[in-house]
Amino acid sequence: MTAAESGSGSPVGVRLARTSDVDDIASVQIASWRERFADVLPSHVLAALDVADLAAVWSHAVLQPPTPRHRVLVAVEADRAVGYATAGPADDPDAGAATWEMGGLDVAPAAQRRGHGSRLLAAVADHARQLGADEIVVWGAIADETRRSFLSSAGWAPDGAYRDLLVAVAADGTDVVLREARMVTALTAS
Repeated sequence: MTAAESGSGSPVGVRLARTSDVDDIASVQIASWRERFADVLPSHVLAALDVADLAAVWSHAVLQPPTPRHRVLVAVEADRAVGYATAGPADDPDAGAATWEMGGLDVAPAAQRRGHGSRLLAAVADHARQLGADEIVVWGAIADETRRSFLSSAGWAPDGAYRDLLVAVAADGTDVVLREARMVTALTAS
């Protein structure tokens, strides 16, 4: 993993998540989603996000990952998780054995633009490469222009695949569908 100092002198880096991080991870996810998806998801869905509920999900992901190759990584600043990423073998029907998926990557809004996202991307790539991956895919909301721009600047590109996810039911009873596009990046030997 990585270690450095922020401009303020606080130690920063990326490490494997611990159970003591799950509340911070849940808080990061909620703050990030409420900012990024404010114009995409109904406000009642975002308002219903709960730290305790999400921390339980993250605890399970840390303690009982789907496979021994899955990881939850955290970006830390002053030994506090300010971002997270998940990685593991891709399970898309068209994924090859050497294709990995980054299941999520979020950085707390207050900690953005400090290199945490880039460090998390690098750590995911290092982990995947060490376990034999030759490419990584990630699904992201088409409406999330900021995320797509960040990934594009890091060498990721859309591969033409998309999917629609039912994410909520609106107050009027209609389905709220989130369209996602898949992006991919090739891993090169280092």
